[in-house]
Amino acid sequence: MDYPGNLFVVAAPSGAGKSSLVKALMELDSHVQPSVSHTTRAPRGQEKHGREYFFVSEQEFDAMVEANGFVEWAHVHNHRYGTSKKAIEDRMSQGADVILEIDFQGAVQIKRIFANAISIFILPPNWEELRSRLERRGEDSAEVIELRLKNAAVEVAQVAQFDFVIINELFDRALFDLKAIIHSQRLKFSAQRRARADTFKALHIP
Repeated sequence: MDYPGNLFVVAAPSGAGKSSLVKALMELDSHVQPSVSHTTRAPRGQEKHGREYFFVSEQEFDAMVEANGFVEWAHVHNHRYGTSKKAIEDRMSQGADVILEIDFQGAVQIKRIFANAISIFILPPNWEELRSRLERRGEDSAEVIELRLKNAAVEVAQVAQFDFVIINELFDRALFDLKAIIHSQRLKFSAQRRARADTFKALHIP
């Protein structure tokens, strides 16, 4: 089904700057709205239920899986994350552009369900910088950082499956690139026809 809003799917290895870029984008563009995922992990730092994630128990997550409530879900870093299909559809049907922060497994699944979804992968400039960013966050033990780096190698290998790639070496440049992708997608024929259906009808454009 076509919706007037667009769906953007952003994936990246942990520490590549995905969340910071998406947050900065939404501060600049109020038409871009987040889709809040469900997760079985505990909140980190200043995260709040219903803002960054819906934090649920393993049992609650199981119930949603059984009810086919997720458009995708996956195990990431020993926890489960899922995206509600209804939440995405509701926002897109209202004309909003929805942006998903997701792992590469989920991004591939989303593309199978939402054919018009635009997938974007954020790369770090090199492995040394990625390790440094993970260490500077101060949120994970040395063992967890090693796990994240190991997983990152697997994730980066999937980059060819994505529509766009941004290398987050300089934050401002990466943010400019992300804004450019969002804006250019809105101007595509298919996106304009969905978003401005009345105009196309008035001009007798099929």
